[in-house]
Amino acid sequence: MSSTLAPELRLGPREFLGSPAARDRDCTQAEARQYTRWLATRHYENFHVVSLLLPKRLHEDFYNVYAYCRWADDLGDEIGDKEQSLKLLAWWGGELDRMYAGEASHPVFMALRETVEKCSIPRQPFADLIHAFIQDQTVSRYETWDAVLEYCVYSANPVGRLILYLGGYSDQARQKLSDATCTALQLANFWQDVTVDLSKDRVYMPLEVLRRNACTVEDLFAGRFSDGFQNAMKECVDRAQLLFEEGLPLAGMVDRGLSLDIDLFSRGGIKVLQKIRRQGYNVLVKRPAVSKSERVVLLLQALGRLALRRAA
Repeated sequence: MSSTLAPELRLGPREFLGSPAARDRDCTQAEARQYTRWLATRHYENFHVVSLLLPKRLHEDFYNVYAYCRWADDLGDEIGDKEQSLKLLAWWGGELDRMYAGEASHPVFMALRETVEKCSIPRQPFADLIHAFIQDQTVSRYETWDAVLEYCVYSANPVGRLILYLGGYSDQARQKLSDATCTALQLANFWQDVTVDLSKDRVYMPLEVLRRNACTVEDLFAGRFSDGFQNAMKECVDRAQLLFEEGLPLAGMVDRGLSLDIDLFSRGGIKVLQKIRRQGYNVLVKRPAVSKSERVVLLLQALGRLALRRAA
């Protein structure tokens, strides 16, 4: 389908904004759907693979939601100017409001409107994501665990809730388990990417944890690994592990297509935590990553658990 997309629309968010031909184009509904599919399969190499594990009826909806998230993320992190990012995120929020008012004109929102109407998705999860990207422009340090977890309420938990809505689930019990899983995934990503975030002048390890373990922010930026940092990272990893364990039952409470994805994401996050432990919590020197062969093993294990649940 992507091969039929007009060349002037084959652009990522930043390039799209810089192209009058793309900005001013009156897209058809078909072009809007083609654009979100192209963006999803181009920008995120795992998205297409993961989507193939889902029921085919959900593919387009996942592309539409992903495209929204991709745009918001890029407006926050790929512009290179905080003030400009804040203006663009405010504009994106205005486009979200227009969509819910029935006035969508941007291709992402034209496609997303179909998904929102079909799946009865409320505005709040989408708005919460914008809130998180705005916060990234204005907050770079977090004093307490409560502050970090509150950020995850906006940055991570809406994604899980959106996925549940796509699957037809809107109850609080599943949302609570999803929140635990998504917060755990966000934390695992933080601990995996400490050095990546430092390059953006962001520190997500709670400052109270660093102080309690005699480790400073200056130590992080200097790349100094110490017993204090090791102990602080152990506390951070253990906190994420508990949240993963809290959310694991969710995989057994949804249909098998979603179940497999949820199980894979959870086990993948747990695997990252295991690798951090195995390298002695020193994420300042080496970024822990799950290899392709390890991902294959995780998939086979997830398929086995799915088969057991179906048999039960």
